[in-house]
Amino acid sequence: MSDLAVSPALLAQAPTAPSGTDARRMRETAERFEASFLSQMLKPMFEGLQTDGLFGGGEAEATWRSFLIDEMANKTVQAGGIGLADTVMAEMIRMQAEQSAEVAP
Repeated sequence: MSDLAVSPALLAQAPTAPSGTDARRMRETAERFEASFLSQMLKPMFEGLQTDGLFGGGEAEATWRSFLIDEMANKTVQAGGIGLADTVMAEMIRMQAEQSAEVAP
């Protein structure tokens, strides 16, 4: 057996989240990204749907479907989403910390 080694990355200080307006803007951006991702994942689910049946919406349903899908994705994110916004925000904070570390003398 070998001794366990601790990665230097684990010992590095974790980047701190920005406060106030910056944090809110970062969160909104991360949530918009998650909603966009979910929207793209939901679109193929609706592509094969027939809208010409007796109670189908016809051309109007096909026209407005993208808006429905976008709103479904937005509501999913508002309800907690799939956790992608948290990951994106953490990565944004990490990138911002790296950038500020490069600028600092």
